[in-house]
Parts: sequence; C-alpha cells; structure tokens
Amino acid sequence: MTSKQIIFVPGKSPKPEEAQHSKLLWRTLVEGVRRADSAFADTLQDSYAQFHLVDWNDLYYHSHEDISTDIPWVDVLINKHEPTELDIREANSWRVWLSRVLLTMGDDIPLLIPLLPEDVRSAADEIGRYFDNTDNVGSEVRGLLKRTLRPMLENQDDVLLIGHSLGSVIAYDTLWELSRQEGVKGRLDFLTLGSPLGMHYIKHRLLGMNGQGVEESYPDLIRHWINLLAEGDVVALNSHFKESFHQMLEMGLVESIEDYSHGIYNLFRSDEGLDCHRSYGYMVSPAVGNIIADWWKPFGRSMDKSR
Repeated sequence: MTSKQIIFVPGKSPKPEEAQHSKLLWRTLVEGVRRADSAFADTLQDSYAQFHLVDWNDLYYHSHEDISTDIPWVDVLINKHEPTELDIREANSWRVWLSRVLLTMGDDIPLLIPLLPEDVRSAADEIGRYFDNTDNVGSEVRGLLKRTLRPMLENQDDVLLIGHSLGSVIAYDTLWELSRQEGVKGRLDFLTLGSPLGMHYIKHRLLGMNGQGVEESYPDLIRHWINLLAEGDVVALNSHFKESFHQMLEMGLVESIEDYSHGIYNLFRSDEGLDCHRSYGYMVSPAVGNIIADWWKPFGRSMDKSR
C-alpha cells in the first residue's frame, strides 16, 4: 500500500542535531498548514513518522548548530501571523536591493565573485565545494537522499520532495542521477523554497547540463513542480522556473511548473533582524501550508496554493 511521504532537504550551513532539527521543522510545517486549513492541521499533527529530514549538513560541515539559539525565535515566529510595516520595509530595503545587484554581478560574471563581499564569497566557496565534488562530498550528500527516496519510489509512495536553498540543488541533481544514470522509475512532486536553481552560476553546473541530448539533460521523475520565493530573499535571483526550465514542460518531462513570489513574506526574525531566507519562516507561511495541505489530502495532486 502506498502512503504519503514528505522529504525535506535543508539548505547550507550547519544545522541542529538531526532529531531536534526534524521536530522543529515539523512543528513549523504543521503551523503553516494550520494557517491554511486549521481543521486539517489537527489531522496532520500525528503524521510525523511520514516526515523525513535528509541531514546532509552533518556530513558536509562535521558540526551542528545549537538548537537553543533557534527555539526562542521559532516560538516568536509561531505566534506571528502577518508581516509588520517594519518587516515589509526591511524586505524591500536598499540593503536588499544592493545585495541583489551584487549577486547579479557575480551570477553574470563569476570572475567578479572574489571582489564581492565576504558573505557572497563564502557562499560561493561552499557551493563550489559541492559542485566540484571535493573529497567526493557531493556524491555522498546525494547518496543520503537516495537512501531515503529510492525505496519510496520503488514502493510507489506519494512523495513530496521539499528542497530549501542549496538543498533544492542537491535534490534536483539527485533526481537526475536516479532517473538518467540509475534508471529509477516513478513520479514525485517537487517544492522548492528560496531556491537558486534559476541562477546562471547554478544552472550551468547542474548534473546533466554537459552538452548531451536535450531530454537527457533533465530529470524524469518530477510530476508537479512549485517554486516559492519570499519578498526580500536574495539567494534566488531568478524565481521564474517556468521559463528557466521550459524545455522540461515542452518535452513532457513535468506536468506543471508554477512560480510564486509576489506578496509572500518570510517572517523569521532574530536578534540579527529579519531573515527572509530561513527555512522555518518559509514553512510557517500559509502559502506553503496551503500547498502541503492540498497535496496531503486524499487524491490531492494539484499542489495549487490558490485552492
């Protein structure tokens, strides 16, 4: 018998210990669903066993973040339901504009990256380590996801694969390897949050983008793909995946690709200010909650957040 399964692939940087991190993410996921459909959230609450965190960060960084630094801010986030005027101003501030300009420069002309601010250079170095497969780390990271995902596809489970930030890149590359190199069959739904997959610097380095046949350049396991980008999240410069990956639609490799960005706010705030990119803030969003609720319900397949 098939069942609903959600796999979450987090973004870069050290994360809390796996069990603690997974429970905190599940708490924010259920809260997001509650904001979209409170009655259904009560039903979903007891389905934690069907939520799977791929803890690649421990393998990649060999360290953990102290979860006690996250919990108080997640508590605040859970009790915050609308963006304040300050949130809206910060998400559209000149600092966000400047960061986007600098990242666009680095994306268009990678040779400029060494001249950009330290945080941009550091992020590029971390991503480069994954793409260069330094010490085989990229392959090992994808292996973690494969061990979780492959049995579900073979069992024909209904799978929602959620990739946040660099986690969406890892998820995409894993799907390409499974379908194009390992011959795994099946279909899943793909939800990307704050994803850089549309950036030139990223897309040109994805597995499959090496000049072989056009169809073989893309994975063949995605049924529906929804991409969400919060206001002020500069990690994802291009949020128009329907355009960036239009060949997948034209060749029938995916049934739909939908992009949503306007009016979506990530409300995570810490003593460092508003963070429009944090996964917790995405997960409590009613836009994400609506997608998950619609997907989880019996026969729910549309992943249409407007329903």
